[in-house]
Amino acid sequence: MEDMSDILLVEDNKYNVEFILEALNKHNLAHRVKVFRDGGEALKYLFAAGEYRDRCSFQQPRLILLDLGLPKVDGLELLRMIRTNETTKMIPVVVFSSSTSDQDRIDSYRLGANSFIIKPIGYDRFVETVSEIGSYWALQNAPP
Repeated sequence: MEDMSDILLVEDNKYNVEFILEALNKHNLAHRVKVFRDGGEALKYLFAAGEYRDRCSFQQPRLILLDLGLPKVDGLELLRMIRTNETTKMIPVVVFSSSTSDQDRIDSYRLGANSFIIKPIGYDRFVETVSEIGSYWALQNAPP
């Protein structure tokens, strides 16, 4: 049986993944992150399908950190599917996107995002923001 991950990171940009893992490592969280680079793979994992069919679907992450611009299944569709499924609808989802579109923000909240954070420009601010996200959602927030 696979170890439980506290954070499910769904991000297709390899540099952002590296920076996010560095930031989460400040709180010793990097080893508790499961990374998916497309929405389709994240869905298979969350719903224990395909190569993840042996995973217990009732053991879910404490947080999903979600980019919007993803291959296969985009972030908004992934969010919609998470919120309409009994086993995943209560998982906190933080949209972490470079989008500054009001419509993306509104759609994210309408679909049930717990937070919408625009990725900061600049390494230091990016890492600081992710560190704060990880600290709050994975260490301080009491999950459902």
